[in-house]
Amino acid sequence: MMGARKAVITGIGVVAPGGIGRVAFWDLLTAGRTATRPLTLFDATRFRSRIAAECEFDPIAAGLTAEEAETKDRACQFALVSADEAMADSGLDFQALAPERLGVVVGSAVGCTMRLEEGYLVVSQGGEQWLVDESQAPPGLYDYLVPSSIARDVAWRCGAEGPVSMISTGCTSGLDAVGHAAQLIEDGSADVIVAGATDAPISPISVACFDAIKATSPNNGDPEHASRPFDRRRDGFVIGEGAAIFVLEEAEAAARRGAHVYSEIAGFASRGNAFHMTGLRPDGREMAEAITVALRRAGLAPEDVDYINAHGSGTKQNDRHETAAFKAGLGQRAHEVPVSSIKSMVGHSLGAIGSIEIAACALAVEHGMVPPTANLEQDDAACDLDYVPKKARKHQVDVALTVGSGFGGFQSAMVLRRAERQET
Repeated sequence: MMGARKAVITGIGVVAPGGIGRVAFWDLLTAGRTATRPLTLFDATRFRSRIAAECEFDPIAAGLTAEEAETKDRACQFALVSADEAMADSGLDFQALAPERLGVVVGSAVGCTMRLEEGYLVVSQGGEQWLVDESQAPPGLYDYLVPSSIARDVAWRCGAEGPVSMISTGCTSGLDAVGHAAQLIEDGSADVIVAGATDAPISPISVACFDAIKATSPNNGDPEHASRPFDRRRDGFVIGEGAAIFVLEEAEAAARRGAHVYSEIAGFASRGNAFHMTGLRPDGREMAEAITVALRRAGLAPEDVDYINAHGSGTKQNDRHETAAFKAGLGQRAHEVPVSSIKSMVGHSLGAIGSIEIAACALAVEHGMVPPTANLEQDDAACDLDYVPKKARKHQVDVALTVGSGFGGFQSAMVLRRAERQET
């Protein structure tokens, strides 16, 4: 009798602030370095928050063609580069795979925002004309309008003819995309899925939106220390960008070919709070429920959790809400297990960050090291867990829990588990 199908990670690709590729990304995290700087992608003089975690990204140097560099939005470029790295890392021969058993799931909160905004400015004469001149539209404007164009491009890249989808659930998109991909493998819809998320939201429209609700940090004088989750002085998140893409495989097939497995996607759940567009209930009930269900699906108990990757955005309400959720979902274990937020180092890349944080968890399992919460210097009495301040910590991680919280009330949780060693 065959066992239940499981999804495992066999390839990781990352484009993140502070370094391109999973090795540079992990080096940044374990060194506790921050990649938050003054914003340079456009003139931010008129904005309240003028800082960001930008990727030092050259599409040609990263392996894209001149045509891709010219026609693809930055978010799509991040996804393609990350997918290339993940596919190479997996060791799979994608050309030999049955294309109908190969799928793609990509998450993004804001899609091709940068090129879409640029195109709109062209056809509207800088936003002055309500009636736009479509004859001036750049050739790719329709693709920039439709976020699924990113999933399509990744599918064409790897030759996928199985299930291909785009997930856009705000800041939980990266978690939800990988969770959906794992479920497709578990239910037999595909054997291999290229999955993850990407966002390049550092554009005037996105920055203006977060400025309007004062969600981002105004600490322009000290951008390196502006992202400080769980610190008493925190005053908002720092917007970021990036992507992380994974190769997920059915576990038994990965074992048969002797693949290197980073971790198993052991459990996933999502919930909504039906409460407020940007507000959170202080008791964290919906996130706690997502945590409980994810652990149940993994067949694990709170005592099994070795590390929690927090959403940890650095806003007053999120960090207190999340702390309450950990206590409600894990009980006493919440006070015993290390918790950290990598947004302190790479900022908040909206829909992409959930996948970037999955990469951090998989690498924590791989290396037995917990990333720190940089810039955490002053305790908040309402945030009283072990947040691994400033320095990475050697720590055996067999089970990692990662969570996300998004505007609209989205709450997601995923459990990653060290894969069982296969006898050869």
